Amino acid sequence: MIEVIRANKNNIQDIQLIANIAWPTAFSNILSSDQIKYMMGWMYSDESLQEQMDVKNHRYFLAKVNEAFVGYMSIEHNCENSGKTKIHKIYILPDLQKKGIGKLLLGRAITETKEQNESAVYLNVNKYNENAIGFYEENGFFLAKEEVIDIGNGFIMDDYVFEKIVQF
Repeated sequence: MIEVIRANKNNIQDIQLIANIAWPTAFSNILSSDQIKYMMGWMYSDESLQEQMDVKNHRYFLAKVNEAFVGYMSIEHNCENSGKTKIHKIYILPDLQKKGIGKLLLGRAITETKEQNESAVYLNVNKYNENAIGFYEENGFFLAKEEVIDIGNGFIMDDYVFEKIVQF
């Protein structure tokens, strides 16, 4: 049975353990090892995760199979005063992908979005992450725009922004 629970600061290590496996696997053929290392520190250090939870109002959720955490997602309601929820992160351990865990996490994001009376959920996805793009398209997301984001240290994120309108 798959369960989705709300995470908190006590789960930072759980999130990091999944990220340390899922992230390099997802991006090893897309980003340089230097960029992966930089982004992991930028997004997944203890300090960064605490700031995301405490200051940036990111809500984290963990997917649990039996007693093991196997995936995570973070969302932010009314991101940039858009009236929409942004999914900042959604990652599943590679061996457990395509087993419904991602759909369950997306479902939780949509439920949370509806509870906030927001009109849509959106996310950024690397333009070359074909598996993720296919997953989002299969789940009713559409390409809203493209953007290139300078993340510092000479690195960029070359992304699509996908969106899904929430049906009440």
